[in-house]
Amino acid sequence: MSNALSIATAARLIGDPARANMLTALMGGMALTASELAREAGVTAPTASEHLARLVDGGLALCVRQGRHRYFRLAGPDVAEVLETLMQVSARGAPRSRIGPREAALRHARVCYDHLAGWQGVRLCDGLVAAGHLSHQDQAFQVTDGGRRFFCDFGIDMDALEGRRRPVCRGCLDWSERKPHLGGGLGAALLARMLEMGWMRRTPGSRAVQLTAPGTAGLQALSPDERRADAAARLRPPSAACR
Repeated sequence: MSNALSIATAARLIGDPARANMLTALMGGMALTASELAREAGVTAPTASEHLARLVDGGLALCVRQGRHRYFRLAGPDVAEVLETLMQVSARGAPRSRIGPREAALRHARVCYDHLAGWQGVRLCDGLVAAGHLSHQDQAFQVTDGGRRFFCDFGIDMDALEGRRRPVCRGCLDWSERKPHLGGGLGAALLARMLEMGWMRRTPGSRAVQLTAPGTAGLQALSPDERRADAAARLRPPSAACR
């Protein structure tokens, strides 16, 4: 019964349209002020404060104080994964409509809290499996021995990822593609590395990310349609040797 009540409480918090808009805005991984979230939700500042207090009390959001300002962010990647799954479920009954440019950009490549989602995120995940860097069985992802060397050469500290409480690999069901993209610590590290390398850049004021020319070439190497033996060498940038 206690689990059922917890589920119902979380569902009520997410189910309010204003709070749902706030949570969706926070899925980009950036902390936002109450005023910014009020605009996203289309409500007044006092109403936004009330909604945010309920989200914080319910464990879905966190409040971070910096000087006189208060910033809000999602409580963790698990909240983002729940929201992404709810988007996928809610899309089943949605009427088909023409996709506008903004929505098209989000469907193509976007940030899901701290990892890559959208068509490009699913494509990257499929490519890593096809290249043998990840294994996928029973809806779970695991890094292979060869994959561990590959990710180290790519500039990711696998020792640090494996020493954290957060799962290294986690499939996150993509709401627009209806297939999993890669979450977990590795998914976050990959996105951070690609942004650092200039393969991608974030779109201001949006969850969408844009691929640069080097990023397009690099991700093309892991296309699940190619499956070339030299895919890892083409994708790998200069970096420290794998430990």
